[in-house]
Amino acid sequence: MRSLLSASHWIDRFNQFIGKICDWLVLLACVVSAANAMVRYAYDISSNSWLELQWYMFAVIVMMGASYTLKRNEHVRVDIWYMTLSERGQVLVDVIGTIVFLIPACLLLAWLSWPFFMQSFNVQEHSSNAGGLLRWPIKFVIPAGFICVALQGVSELIKRIGHLRGMQTDVMTHYERPVQ
Repeated sequence: MRSLLSASHWIDRFNQFIGKICDWLVLLACVVSAANAMVRYAYDISSNSWLELQWYMFAVIVMMGASYTLKRNEHVRVDIWYMTLSERGQVLVDVIGTIVFLIPACLLLAWLSWPFFMQSFNVQEHSSNAGGLLRWPIKFVIPAGFICVALQGVSELIKRIGHLRGMQTDVMTHYERPVQ
């Protein structure tokens, strides 16, 4: 179990790194958006590639940032009774949900999206917009993002099983219902 917890630690560090990149991409996307708007209105110059770059950064933020969000236990929960369970009950719900839903769904979606990426890569697909960007790099983000979430799911599963066995104490089971 100690070697699995070590692997979990490395997965967490990898997704922490990805999360920090996504943090900076948010800022970069805002800068590109503002600069693109200023140039368009001030000088009447525009480029589809800058607009597409914003979309690409947003896609990376969403797809790659999902694993970091899972690591921080900040995904939206829809389980009505989760908040009323004991910590052990919450950990068991997380274990079952990860094994039954999260990991299989992420692996299936990664597997199904891989041909979508490969087709685009094989033909070196470009945007149909004038001055547009290559499409295959952003299509790679789809399976890569699902693989990252599946890996983080494995990490969370290891931590929670370790917690149930009394070996892991820093499991993030605390979840606050969003204030509305």
